[in-house]
Amino acid sequence: MSDFPQTLKSWRKARRFSQLDLAMEAHVSARHLSFLETGRARPSPDMIARLGDALQLPLSARNQMLNVAGFAARYPARAWSAAEMAPIRAAIDHMLDRHAPYPAIAIDRLWNAVRMNAPARFLFAKVGVAEGGSLLDLMMSEHLPGVIENWPAVAHHTALRLRTESAAQGGVAALDRVADYLAAVPGAPQHPTGPVVPTIYRAGPLRLSLIATIAQFGTPEDLMLDDLRIELYFPADTATADILNAPENMLT
Repeated sequence: MSDFPQTLKSWRKARRFSQLDLAMEAHVSARHLSFLETGRARPSPDMIARLGDALQLPLSARNQMLNVAGFAARYPARAWSAAEMAPIRAAIDHMLDRHAPYPAIAIDRLWNAVRMNAPARFLFAKVGVAEGGSLLDLMMSEHLPGVIENWPAVAHHTALRLRTESAAQGGVAALDRVADYLAAVPGAPQHPTGPVVPTIYRAGPLRLSLIATIAQFGTPEDLMLDDLRIELYFPADTATADILNAPENMLT
């Protein structure tokens, strides 16, 4: 996507909007939107912001639209260690640490583990992943089928999630590649057996059935925060709850 008209048209089609639908959502005339897509009109930064809101674009895509229209990017990508990120680091550490004895991690858009609490570090160390490691690489390794008891079901649902995340970002080759790999795992169940699919982790005598929730920052103005997700794991059964809440829990 090397120019604004093609970039806008590609995103509109990716979001499955007609020109009229997008014009109504962005509060602009269909005629003007048509002119933007043919290059007969140039957008202003305010117009790009309105289109970005209407299309629900990630911040990286909004920067791209500004760049190809000849404007400077609006949203920075701050380093994790930057002083401005101190409150963010503190908030994430607070959430993850307070979630113990249950596992919790923070991951970026490409599923790199930015932060882990102690229980998560223990579990992921068993499959060779530490902070900074790639969960995408882990999914395509030979580790998980041996430690995830219900691997076919987990692989199937993870593939769906990866495809959803890729589509939301306009297509991410790294996510699509892993999604295709996981979708090819044989044996996925055809019918749901419960309200959610747990991840059943087994290593020797240790067996944990876990479900996950996902949290994000509500008003990101930074590329890293726009993509950052915090995953909090909870027991899916009483046996797992008993293990994690036991005073002698080895995970903490």
